[in-house]
Amino acid sequence: MSIPDLTKAYKTILGDNFPTRMEISFGEGASKQSLVYQKATWNIDGQEQGLRYGENPDQEAALYRLVAGNLQLGDVVSLGPGNSLVSAVELLQSGKHPGKTNLTDADAGLNILRYFQNKPCAIIIKHNNPCGVALGSDLSEAYHKAFFADRVAAFGGCVVVNRELDLATAKQILESYVEVVVAPSYAHGVLGFFETKPNIRVLEVRNMSRLHEFVAKPVLDLKSLIDGGVVAQWSFVPQARSTSDFLAAESSFKGKEYRIHRPPTSLEREDMLFGWLVEAGVTSNSVLYVKNGVTVGIGTGEQDRVGVAEIARDKAYRKLADRLAWERYQTPFNSLTESAKKLDLEQEVKELRGGIPGSVMVSDAFFPFRDGVDVGLREGVRAVVQPGGSIRDWEVIEACNEAEATMVFTGQRSFRH
Repeated sequence: MSIPDLTKAYKTILGDNFPTRMEISFGEGASKQSLVYQKATWNIDGQEQGLRYGENPDQEAALYRLVAGNLQLGDVVSLGPGNSLVSAVELLQSGKHPGKTNLTDADAGLNILRYFQNKPCAIIIKHNNPCGVALGSDLSEAYHKAFFADRVAAFGGCVVVNRELDLATAKQILESYVEVVVAPSYAHGVLGFFETKPNIRVLEVRNMSRLHEFVAKPVLDLKSLIDGGVVAQWSFVPQARSTSDFLAAESSFKGKEYRIHRPPTSLEREDMLFGWLVEAGVTSNSVLYVKNGVTVGIGTGEQDRVGVAEIARDKAYRKLADRLAWERYQTPFNSLTESAKKLDLEQEVKELRGGIPGSVMVSDAFFPFRDGVDVGLREGVRAVVQPGGSIRDWEVIEACNEAEATMVFTGQRSFRH
């Protein structure tokens, strides 16, 4: 029996049986509202085709662009046609047609990037979650910080930036393997440089200058169930979008009032806001550590909060060890063969506590017990931002006060499933 070549599955294009037009209607008669969509295709090497495949090579998929209709349900109005971002993306270079995950990763990046239009920002996405997010004085600095926040996970990722992509940043990007690059525009010479790697999907989002308009505007969010049923909801909109929107961390229990002793510094408030807005694009349950406008450790998709706090902590340790090994020896930490070097790095990272001291701890939902926040406080976390609302908020407030850390509430959960 011959062994099949499994690599071919990733090189083929599935048949496209999705119709060119799709319509979703709500209501009937005079109250009927409809959204009309057109299927997107691209001509690559003479082949007009939509998505290569869906989440896996044996799943057909299609991308539809909203071309007509507006939707108003109650007091909520959706964005109408002409406001497209990823669904109307310009594919400037692609050795092969993009797949569903390429575009959803790009969208996940823009979902976070929309909150950071005032500063150069770089995001590296893998599997709909950020592995590194950073602000910088320029794009090159922002990308460098985002990449080294998690150099290992960045391999094969989707890079999303909010400034014209310059040649210096493009050269940094190609020092590692990436699948997708997304930018509002590209400086002279960058596209020619990317041609040395013809299979990179280079996407231009010309509407990115209007990204700030998407900050507080919900869209129709549909989730299909196993039997073909659909759950419809409006997409998440963070209520805390400036430092002045944070709430004082205070609670009462058995007739006693509890409140945070130390107010946040201005720098802590900035990192709290940065972390909370990044959190909006992370799969729950999640806990982040951020410092100076850079993610230090990102824990995603766990079932318990103390566990995800520990995962984010452990990742911070591992990623710092890898960054130091790469900077000093141009070798990944796991590939170091000299035990002395490894032991020295492990000891240094232990002393630095993974770079967590002085950072902000971010949680997408309240801490049901103090054990979750204690994970960060033991590592030197100095500030916490979380929704609040637990019957044990008093316990978490006490934990922060004992560690001389500060904390604010957002008053809103940020689950993303």
